[in-house]
Amino acid sequence: MLKNRIVLEYLNGIIEDEDNIPIIECLLEDMNSDEKIAEKTNIKLNIVRRILYRLYDSGLTTYKRNKDPETQWYTYFWKFDTDSVYLNLNEKYEMYVSRLEALLKFEEDNMFFACENGHMRVDYNRAADLEFICPDCGNKIVFKGNEERISDIKREIKKYKKIHKEVNNLFSN
Repeated sequence: MLKNRIVLEYLNGIIEDEDNIPIIECLLEDMNSDEKIAEKTNIKLNIVRRILYRLYDSGLTTYKRNKDPETQWYTYFWKFDTDSVYLNLNEKYEMYVSRLEALLKFEEDNMFFACENGHMRVDYNRAADLEFICPDCGNKIVFKGNEERISDIKREIKKYKKIHKEVNNLFSN
């Protein structure tokens, strides 16, 4: 799982530093106390704990705590939730595709106009409300084709569908 660039990019966004990936590797190896992880990775204990809590806040770890009857200190035992990585990535790319498809529909269903000086781009109704005059500079608002924009959106949809499929294939094995 950690060899996949999509998963690594996602996790790096949470832990903020690729040098902290060994913490996740330890969790995947069932090394679950923060002290043991710090010892094995040579990462300071406070950094290990900060990363573990970030993962927890993102829904990627859970923990149990036990109180030592002699010292009254708590020991935390952490577990990494691989399923949550899949669910979060799946939801993320479904949302990207859904939003882009809505934007594509809007672009395909409307005519657009733009200020000759590039101040604004508006749909027909807004241009008509402005009487085809730019409120910023007073120049005309003229028809502006959006074929290139539609093409770009379609390309983005294709890209995110491909990534979404890759995520599904990664976690279905």
